Amino acid sequence: MASDVKLTKLADCAGCGAKVGAGQLAKLFEGFEQPHDPNLLVGFDRADDAAVYKVAPDVAMVQTLDFFPPIADDPFTFGAIAATNALSDIYAMGGEPKTALNIMAVPQDMDPDAVRDILRGGCAKASEAGAIVCGGHSIYDPEPKYGMAVTGLVHPDRILTNAGARPGDALVYTKPLGIGVLTSAMKADLVDEDLAQRVLDIMTTLNRGARDIMVRYRVHACTDITGFGVMGHLLEMAQGAGVAIDVDAAAFEFLPRAREFAAMGIVPAGAYRNREYAQASADLSGVPLDVADLLFDPQTSGGLMICVDAEDASAMLAELAADPRVPVAVEVGRVLPYDGAGDDGDAPDGAVPAPRLRVHW
Repeated sequence: MASDVKLTKLADCAGCGAKVGAGQLAKLFEGFEQPHDPNLLVGFDRADDAAVYKVAPDVAMVQTLDFFPPIADDPFTFGAIAATNALSDIYAMGGEPKTALNIMAVPQDMDPDAVRDILRGGCAKASEAGAIVCGGHSIYDPEPKYGMAVTGLVHPDRILTNAGARPGDALVYTKPLGIGVLTSAMKADLVDEDLAQRVLDIMTTLNRGARDIMVRYRVHACTDITGFGVMGHLLEMAQGAGVAIDVDAAAFEFLPRAREFAAMGIVPAGAYRNREYAQASADLSGVPLDVADLLFDPQTSGGLMICVDAEDASAMLAELAADPRVPVAVEVGRVLPYDGAGDDGDAPDGAVPAPRLRVHW
């Protein structure tokens, strides 16, 4: 039976923890040249969540592709998580998902019912998002993988990128942290059934509710927190906007037992890749090690990190907190001017770069 399949036992790493590190990924694209097209509003030259192409004066396509190895044993749940994660990139850009294509790799001897359940889980989440699954592509592979290519629509004047943050903006986050640590503990059978279900519920919660609310306010930038963790994605935001970010680590909501497991050293490999990428640009002095690990922890299907005008922050937070579709609504930091030579190659020889990310506890 499909319910007997233990998908996580078939994969070396799980979910967004399988992502290539941000630093390595940037190097892979160095030197690429493409034809110039003024209608390409966001491309791979920017570390953003999705590509955006203008097709009419008032319509732009938002396109993304995301897939990964199993992060849940149940096939339907794995499919739902992977689809939720892929759809999130559209929401992070301020868009609305419209169509989706499956991308799948499965072992040749995998139970057909399990394969079908993965696809059912993905289709269920796409339907919840109002998107239509139109087809896709599949191959055989010893390690199962699943995800979606999603296309959405947004007005060209209302695109939210991860590079628009302005000094004075408040940072708001919409899910609890600790997904990577908790799923690692789940794989080791250290988590009880109720907590495991809580983690799965968070990963299968669409960011649609947060998106629907944030677009009504003066939001200047947004990204979803996924494989690069809070610190990796905030560093991309800070570098893209030429700002610094002050992070209040104590303001985050952490999943139950996340700090406990992090203190025990149950931290996914992706967190160490994220630390290697971002720590030189961050000041975490005074932050407990377990909390720092959770800030680097890869979040599969994490929440939206929203940079909103400070005058709108209270009203947006209240609306987010009142919406049952939004798991968490917390203000976790502020955007600051960047007042020193930093990690963009402009520091004098021998000088220590000023941190882009200043974390306090």
